Amino acid sequence: MSREIETLQQMIDESTKIVFFGGAGVSTESGIPDFRSVDGLYNQKYDYPPETILSHTFYVKRPEEFFRFYRDKMLFRGAKPNTAHKVLAKLEAQGKLTAVVTQNIAGLHQAAGSRKVLELHGSVLRNYCEKCRKFYDVQAIVDSTGVPTCTCGGRIKPDVVLYEEGLDQHTLQEAVRVISEADMLIIGGTSLAVYPAAGLIDYYQGHRLVLVNKTPTQRDTMADLVVTGSIGEIFSQLDLHE
Repeated sequence: MSREIETLQQMIDESTKIVFFGGAGVSTESGIPDFRSVDGLYNQKYDYPPETILSHTFYVKRPEEFFRFYRDKMLFRGAKPNTAHKVLAKLEAQGKLTAVVTQNIAGLHQAAGSRKVLELHGSVLRNYCEKCRKFYDVQAIVDSTGVPTCTCGGRIKPDVVLYEEGLDQHTLQEAVRVISEADMLIIGGTSLAVYPAAGLIDYYQGHRLVLVNKTPTQRDTMADLVVTGSIGEIFSQLDLHE
């Protein structure tokens, strides 16, 4: 066990209000591509760049093309929770972890057993009618063709935050609260380059700020501990004291 892992283990052992803040790097180990990675969706060729297709303007103006891309590239129904998801769920079950704050939209934290999950960017598992607000699950989108419509005739919209859309204020406020009350903040699988989500780190008041990522982040100098590598591999080395 490396010195960094030993330090991480000690910090976890001494903490009782851990919050985990995760980005795309947590999901990539479950086979979900990272938009900004070399093999990510940004580097695949479509008529429009993915960031354009996944914008509110494009969704409104070209809904058929939006949903064609969305069904093809955003619904990862075969993805399974990886080691990182499972370790976090176990820490919560042990009463040490108070919340997961995530930028991911695939619902894998809940699938692993986590209960307190704050989804900053929404979830592909939830969809709603823009007219009557009726709820639809992901299967309704999968089984539909063209632009999915509700029984009332309204358009069904995925409950995900598109470009140009603001984050849900209730979710954001709760994320601020749990981070500000945490005695340990573990940030994993994110370069901390996307705001406003990346700004949440500034609300942490403690002295156990841990950054786990495959590459350096803009906030490494702020951290009490930086662990470089795959978050799943790093978490797999922890002793969770069965």
